[in-house]
Amino acid sequence: MLEIFARSAASLHPKGRFVMFSQSLLKPGVSRPSAALVAACVFGLAWQASLAGAQQARTYAVVNGTEITERDMARARSTFEQALERMPEPQRDGVLLNALIEAQLLSEAAESEGLDETAAFKEQMTWMRQQALRDVYVEQKVSMTISDADVKARYDQVVGAQQAESEIRARHILVKTEDEAKAIIAELQGGADFVELAKTKSTGPSGPNGGDLGFFGKGRMVPAFEAEAFALKTGEHSTVPVKSQFGWHIVKVEETREKPKPPFDAVKSRVRESILAERLQSVLGELRGKAEIELK
Repeated sequence: MLEIFARSAASLHPKGRFVMFSQSLLKPGVSRPSAALVAACVFGLAWQASLAGAQQARTYAVVNGTEITERDMARARSTFEQALERMPEPQRDGVLLNALIEAQLLSEAAESEGLDETAAFKEQMTWMRQQALRDVYVEQKVSMTISDADVKARYDQVVGAQQAESEIRARHILVKTEDEAKAIIAELQGGADFVELAKTKSTGPSGPNGGDLGFFGKGRMVPAFEAEAFALKTGEHSTVPVKSQFGWHIVKVEETREKPKPPFDAVKSRVRESILAERLQSVLGELRGKAEIELK
């Protein structure tokens, strides 16, 4: 089980999943902290948040007199979140507890052999102390300065600046030859139902769904198809077959709408992370300005 967690810990480091999205929300002209630093800081804050709600009281196991508590379990859940997501939920706490028991046994064995006095151990402890101090500093001096009002204001600023983008919902019938496409257009002009023709004649994967492609904006489809789809009005279908690398298309537009903007609750955590990255950069700028740094 420890092998699983070792791999998971490696996957959680630097290039965390939020970095690319959140940095796109930074104000124009603001320089960015390193992706590794921002990801590591956010990961550290998530770990601290998980401990804040954990109850110390419950004890899951006692190993040679040392208790494994709910706070230990909470720390492990946060650290190995991605690995746990790949396991059936009923197994997760058992896996975590077993890993913590084994970690305690191994640490006791190392201590009994004096490995805690070795240079390698002390070097690792220095590194871990640095990371812990970094996380506490970012939490108290940066993260805690970000209010809910700050997050909402940034959301309103970013979303308000977005230009309205049109989307269409379209269907299509895909066939191999131009003659087949022309014959289908003739049927449609004679009153045939587009959905039924798509179900029976389209060779595309959307055929069984009546050719429904859902909503899409510009830049999502191949150029020839896109040009035809956005040229049609709602309810209209192609009167001339459209050629693409996939074959010949007959397109019908069902609806047009303005692309909905992401609701605040769906993106507020990422907006907060973008503000954190911005303020962290400001703090780092001040610290670098006061520091003596010599690159060799």
